[in-house]
This record gives sequence, structure tokens and C-alpha cells, in this order.
Amino acid sequence: MENAFSLISEVGFPIAAALAGGYFVFLTLKFILAGVLSSIKNLTAIIVTLDNRVKVMVHDVIRIDIRLSNILGVEPDIERISRADGKEDARKD
Repeated sequence: MENAFSLISEVGFPIAAALAGGYFVFLTLKFILAGVLSSIKNLTAIIVTLDNRVKVMVHDVIRIDIRLSNILGVEPDIERISRADGKEDARKD
């Protein structure tokens, strides 16, 4: 309490009040941003999981396509299979 009164006597009440208000705003923003950061981390984990599921589904579809091609006696689309190993979308249709 002594420190607050000495600050008011040195710089004046309006400046001390502005400093206290600025500190309050700083704490509020820090609390809000911490909540946003945790939400971003959670969403990032969900996106990574969904990306892995999509990759597995693409490989499963290609495996089914190859099996059906072999059963039906049709030549499998080698270009489509090779595109699936790259970083671009495997479906070009």
C-alpha cells in the first residue's frame, strides 16, 4: 500500500490510475490469449487426426480399386496410383 501512495505522490493520480488500468488490460488480454492458444492447440490436434484419416482413406480406396481391377480383369490406372504417393490430391476426376 505504501508503494501505491508513493507512486501517486511522485507521478500524480491520473498517471497512476492509467498505469493501473493498463496493467488490468494486460492481465485481461493475457487471460484471453491463453484461452485462445489452448483452443488453437486443440483444433490443431483435431486437424492432424483428420488429415491422417484422409490419407488412410485414400490408400484404402486405391487398394480397393486395384483389387477390383484385378478381379474384373481391367488394367489398373498406374498414373492414379503413382499420384497417390505424392503430396497432391490423388483424385483428379
